[in-house]
Amino acid sequence: MKTLTVRLPEGLVAQIEAESRRRKLSKSDVVRERLTRAEGAGRQQPALLEAIADVVGSVDGLPRYLSTRKKKYLKSTGYGDKRTG
Repeated sequence: MKTLTVRLPEGLVAQIEAESRRRKLSKSDVVRERLTRAEGAGRQQPALLEAIADVVGSVDGLPRYLSTRKKKYLKSTGYGDKRTG
């Protein structure tokens, strides 16, 4: 394993030290776990899509091309026009 030296804000260091003492792990282990979790967090995009998949396309009456021509559709509905009166 390689060694990397970083400078962290005091508050973050205090959190890491407290977690290290509470869990009886080294500070390095805590930091490695946090970095590994952060790396995996970027892969959760498909899970978010799965969570909303049942509502995607559930609004009736909209054109099929709406995702590519949204400005044209909004203009045709008068969205964004100044209202009089």
